[in-house]
Formats: sequence, C-alpha cells, structure tokens
Amino acid sequence: MKIAIIGLANSGKTTIFNALTGLNLETTIYPTVIAEPHMGVVKVPDMRLNRLTEIYNPKKTTNATVEYVDYIGLTKGDMVQNRKVFDLIKDADAIVHVIRGFEDASIIHPMENINPRRDAETVELEMIFGDLELVDKRLERMEQGLKRGKKPDEAEKKVLVKCKEVLEKETALRDMDFSEEEQKTMRNLQFMSIKPELVVLNVGEQDLNSEKTKTATSGLQGFFKGRQVKVLSLCGKIEMEIAQLPPDEAKAFLDDLGIGEPALNKLIHVSYDLLGLISFLTVGEDEVRAWTIKKGLDAQKAAGKIHSDIERGFIRAEVVSYNDFIAHGNMAGAREKGLLRLEGKTYEVKDGDIINFRFNV
Repeated sequence: MKIAIIGLANSGKTTIFNALTGLNLETTIYPTVIAEPHMGVVKVPDMRLNRLTEIYNPKKTTNATVEYVDYIGLTKGDMVQNRKVFDLIKDADAIVHVIRGFEDASIIHPMENINPRRDAETVELEMIFGDLELVDKRLERMEQGLKRGKKPDEAEKKVLVKCKEVLEKETALRDMDFSEEEQKTMRNLQFMSIKPELVVLNVGEQDLNSEKTKTATSGLQGFFKGRQVKVLSLCGKIEMEIAQLPPDEAKAFLDDLGIGEPALNKLIHVSYDLLGLISFLTVGEDEVRAWTIKKGLDAQKAAGKIHSDIERGFIRAEVVSYNDFIAHGNMAGAREKGLLRLEGKTYEVKDGDIINFRFNV
C-alpha cells in the first residue's frame, strides 16, 4: 500500500512524514525543484502481533507495512508546479492531506493566515483542476486521432465525458458512483480526486483536544461530504518528537501528555479502513506475521497473498479468530471448544483471523 502526503507548503507535511517513518528530514521550505521525493516504509502497529509474539516466541515477527511518499507542496493556481506532484504520486492508493492549523510567526503561510477550510478547498480544487486538465488532453488526443482515421475507445470516451461533467461542477470524482466496468476503464487514467483521502489537521500542542480544534475538525468533515474522506487532528511536532524517542521514553512522554498511543497509529489504521483493508494472521515458531488483504476476499485468494502455490493447491483453511484464540490461551484450547474451524475456498476472511492453509501441489 502506497500513500502520498500532500498539502500546501509549510503545512507540516514533512514533520508528519518524519513522525510516521522515524526519520529526521529537514522541515524547511522545499526548493522549487527536488530531484527525489522522500519515501519511507512504515510498520502497521498491531497489538495482536505483539501478543502472539509473546506466546510463540518466533524467530521473527513481520508486521504489515505502508509506504509513504512526501514531496513538494501544492501551490494555488500553479498547474505546472502541481503537475509535478500529481505525476509523482498518481499511482498512490490513497492521500494524506495535511492542513495547517498551528500558529507560528516564524513559518510563513503561503496564503498569509491560518484558515483550514480555505486551505482544504484550495488543495481539493487543485486536484479537481488537474484531473480536468488530464481529461481535456485525453479527449483532445481522441479528436485528433479521429481526424487521422483512428477510432477512439468508445467506453473510455464515454467515461471521460462523464468525468468532465462532474469535474466542471468542481466535484471530486471520489464523490461519484461509477460502475465496475467504468472503474476498470478508469484505472489507467490515474486521477487524483478519485483517491480516498485522510485529512489531517496539524495543530499546535496548546490546541490538542481544544474546542477550537474540535470545531475546525467538524468543519472540515462537513466540507468533505464524500464517503471516502476521513478527518482527524494531531500535533505533528509532538508526534515527530515521540517517534524519535526510545520506546520506554516515548511511553513516559505519552503518559505525561495523557495520551494512550501516538496519533500516528490512528492515522495508519484509518488509512487501512479508508482503503477497505484488513489483516489476517499466520503463526508459528518460525514467524508470526500479518498479511494485508482487501475486505471481502475469499480464503483461496487470501492464500495467494502468501504464495501462488498455496492458492493453486488450496484444500482447506484452518481458521480461528484472534479473540477466540486469546480467550482460550492456545490453539489446542480453541480446538477443544470447537472454535478452530475448517473453511472452504469461498470463506470470506475476517480481520484478525488466524489461518493455517492446507494445500497440495
């Protein structure tokens, strides 16, 4: 899973990237052109894996992972500059849209003052205009091809015209319904405004859990009425400090702040939920591991995430839910209570299922 971090300049994008990855990249304003984006792979926090590791004491524990990419900020009305960003992150599965909510006179806001709702609308419109530009160019190429005697793909043309009508109304494509066939046609177009989006209001430490932040967060959720947008608030500066502390010091810091866990953990889990992802688990003395799949995937296809041979030679899946396993202490206890089940290839895998696949090739 690849997630792009976007936002206006000086919104705290790189601070949040540092918090997620544990890196310590410089957080000054980027130059106009950057040779390489920042990329980092992050383990998905999963307390279930921690508990299973304690039980099995395996040679290794493997969390599910997310790749985050951070690049230059978007600029209102600068389609040339913004296209550089869109071209880099067009293959991302989702977007983390960072919006500035903190006051700091030493860090200039590109639009002069703090206004989360305005900034949200600015970035949303830049993505919509970027998609509209893409549609217009594609339709124009089709028209030129037709003049040369090349018949256009009618299915794609129909989808492009539909998208154009939506975008011209300044509506994000993620807010529209598209048939399965239309979605298939659109995959290679790599639109920006169709991607699921997690909006992060980056506030100052003094505003954490304040009424001001609650009001701003509620206002942003009201602006993003679509089904594929979630909004949360955090303090990027604090999260970055926590990420760079040893585990015991980080816990003490969180305790002092009265926080159960870093807000970045929630950010990762909400990203999973937005993309309709879940994890099933495999256990043993060699490895305890989480595997990421789409919600609704059947057991045979889930087996293919481990190895294509397991999918091809699938016989049965031995399944127990994590909660049932923990409630009875071990696999033997779950089996004794009839909670370890044999499931066929069409079984819909659930989040937290502990699975052992039987196969023959």
